[in-house]
Amino acid sequence: MKKKIAVIGLGYTGAPLAFSFSKKFKVIGYDLNKKRVKNLNKKIDENNQITKINFIISKKNIFLTTNPNYLNGCNFYIIAVPTPVNKKNLPDLTILINATKTVAKFLKKGDFVIYESTVYPGVTEDICIPILEKISDLKINIDFYCGFSPERINPGDKKHSFENINKIVSSSNKKSLNIIAKLYKSVIKAKIIKASNIKTAEASKIIENTQRDVNIALINEFSIICKLLNLKVYDVLKLSATKWNFLNFKPGLVGGHCIGVDPFYLSYKSKQLGHKPQIIDSGRSINDNMSKYLAKYLRNISKQKFSNPDILILGYSFKENCSDFRNTKITNLVKYLKYFSNKVEVVDPYVDTSLVKKVDLINIFKRIPKRKYDIIFIAVGHNDFKKLNANKYKKHLTDYGFIFDFKNILNFKENVVTF
Repeated sequence: MKKKIAVIGLGYTGAPLAFSFSKKFKVIGYDLNKKRVKNLNKKIDENNQITKINFIISKKNIFLTTNPNYLNGCNFYIIAVPTPVNKKNLPDLTILINATKTVAKFLKKGDFVIYESTVYPGVTEDICIPILEKISDLKINIDFYCGFSPERINPGDKKHSFENINKIVSSSNKKSLNIIAKLYKSVIKAKIIKASNIKTAEASKIIENTQRDVNIALINEFSIICKLLNLKVYDVLKLSATKWNFLNFKPGLVGGHCIGVDPFYLSYKSKQLGHKPQIIDSGRSINDNMSKYLAKYLRNISKQKFSNPDILILGYSFKENCSDFRNTKITNLVKYLKYFSNKVEVVDPYVDTSLVKKVDLINIFKRIPKRKYDIIFIAVGHNDFKKLNANKYKKHLTDYGFIFDFKNILNFKENVVTF
């Protein structure tokens, strides 16, 4: 079979995948976001994942479009669209279902549909495959095949790229599993691991992120206890990390489209099955309330100096050195800080500030404005903030101002409060 691959969704997962496959195969990249497709066609990647070399190598084999009709004639359809939660923190599969309906219109005998979107166990077989069958009028494992291969893209991480990460693959039967494994192996340098079935692969992905969420929640709660004990949590963690099997997690504002979302998916499915998860829900609660705790903490340590301090927050993306601000908890932090501050501004050199202003209505800048603040709050540990020396920070502080180094990234102590 001459392979022609369609990648549906050109975000942090889909774009690297599409450009990698285009080194070997003809690829149609499809996304509803006109600006995203236009920029990629101009060799511009706002997510900083596609290099100039990738663009040059892939030029002849990749076609990026917002027109679904170009999906016609493909034989592998890889769906890599977002799977968010709604305002009640319940799974919102709308985008995934719509993508499935789009693919189903073009599905023909012998085709493969592979899902990379993170879901709770059972979504592929219980929700997606029935949609594919109904619209296409084809039967699974007779006319077409379906697989699930969990994405492991880490935004901002140049080392663990799509081609260098061990890849789990699963499928609706053994024959199609081997074909899917061979397809991914053609572009991936790391190991290909075959899962016993689709549901097991779905579960493996969701526990990866849930485990990280719970571990960070433990450290966040421990950091609160340390404050009550008048201890510096980073001093404690530094000592603990000298033990060979200590998991060296750090306090943090847990956002993003994976760690801050996937545990809700697992919790939802668990409750459907009659079990109320305790550790998962507790961890989510701790992490979701961390912004409120930090704002309250900052108010308590600054109220003797300032009644209505001007505050600058450094960092808006959900993690260091990346542009992704989906589900960032800095939004909540700004909201809580405004309860006692006249002015709260944000600086992030990585994010699209125009989009942040439009979507989240945050007063944000690429660089630190030429003014002074009472408090500079380091909320995200970008390398750009680590490089600034004491004098660079000091010129942006008022006479009694201070830096709250929540991420413990500074190598000087003058005017610095650590967590």
